Amino acid sequence: MDAPPHSGDGGKNALLRALPSIEQLLRRPSLEPRLAGVPRARAVAALRLAVDQARARLLRGEDRPFEDTDVDSALRTMATPNLRPVLNATGVVLHTNLGRAPLAPEAVARVAEVARGYSNLEYDLGEGERGSRYAPLIGLLTELTAAEDAIVVNNCAGAVLLVLAALATGRECVVSRGELVEIGGGFRVPDVMRQSGARLVEVGTTNRTRRSDYEAALTPDTGLLVKVHRSNFALVGFTEAVGVAELSAVGRARGVPVFQDLGSGALVPLRGEGLPAEPTVRMAVEDGADVVAFSGDKLLGGPQAGIIVGRKALLARIKAHPLTRALRVDKMTVAALEATLELYRDGRPESVPTWRLLSQRAEELRARAERLQALLSARGVQVRVAAVSGQVGGGAMPLAQLPSFACILKVGEPDVFLERLRGAEAPVIGRIADGEVVLDVRCLAEEELRMVAEAVAGTTRQESRP
Repeated sequence: MDAPPHSGDGGKNALLRALPSIEQLLRRPSLEPRLAGVPRARAVAALRLAVDQARARLLRGEDRPFEDTDVDSALRTMATPNLRPVLNATGVVLHTNLGRAPLAPEAVARVAEVARGYSNLEYDLGEGERGSRYAPLIGLLTELTAAEDAIVVNNCAGAVLLVLAALATGRECVVSRGELVEIGGGFRVPDVMRQSGARLVEVGTTNRTRRSDYEAALTPDTGLLVKVHRSNFALVGFTEAVGVAELSAVGRARGVPVFQDLGSGALVPLRGEGLPAEPTVRMAVEDGADVVAFSGDKLLGGPQAGIIVGRKALLARIKAHPLTRALRVDKMTVAALEATLELYRDGRPESVPTWRLLSQRAEELRARAERLQALLSARGVQVRVAAVSGQVGGGAMPLAQLPSFACILKVGEPDVFLERLRGAEAPVIGRIADGEVVLDVRCLAEEELRMVAEAVAGTTRQESRP
């Protein structure tokens, strides 16, 4: 039997040699309508991508030469931003990989307003001279936390680094072994602390640390007593720890400041089924912590930021440190954080999406899952609604199990199905449990349900093709 015309290495090499050049494609009449109105630089990049994709296809053994439709695909790719919105159907509210806390509409509007032109970021309108970029935030933060002063940097790890560098470089920092946590991306609190130039002194054991352990470790060279809130893991069983109030009493007796890395950063008590009690920043300040650091994009529900509040004398040293300049935030972070803090000041935490997502009632989640089920059923997708458990995420409240509801799909290859969902025009991020695809509705807005249904229906049609 004769071989197919393009089979074998000879046929593949012939197809590879036949791939057109970019200049040939730019002059090809059939592509003129596709490239009309496209800037030349983007057109060239898209044509190069199309040829590269065709070459890769041939090298994989696919017997399909370059086609004009390859350019359509490349143009769509070039027009799609790499950073783009996704639909969060994981049930994880503060999903680090998905950007953590969504911003309140007030914060989004403030960012747009400030970003589109000039602002008084470091200009005092009253005095007509240079001002501080932290001025819009300090009053709000001191009012909400009862601290004397405040500053904001790029994230909480940066805040910890700055506090230790400013207050304890070359001196000892005493911290419990049970609080030397690893944060996201494999970064560890002890490593961040050492980069500050402080000398780490570990006390107690992994599961038990007593007041006497801290007292025994104090020397004339002690710069700080450090308390790290275990926001991203929990110790249970045979445990003992020293609270902030007790540690502050030790510090006051010996003239050593107490620094608490609170991490998750709740400004007000959270309400919601499955949520355990979480210390607020005000509680830490009122318990006697001299300096407190926390995140802006976790339980606070604002932009990524590391917020430092505390005693004015210590904050003055922190603000004067050279790292403050290196870690400073931009105008859009200041705008988003100010608008978010105003919601708390005005007694409107329910307007902060994170607070609202965490406080949803089971009956409203079930109703939303049933609405998604109806949209999917109308598109021929077989699906059932089931009770599931979600997570807070973002390294916050690790023991919390959030009762929720989800649409469950039984598909042939769940991994492949989720991959196709991620490739939809509106990417949907779900998860797999017990071999089934789970689409938790906790983090899906009402207006997003139809987009999820369209993406799932399209993926189901792909799966059904031979």
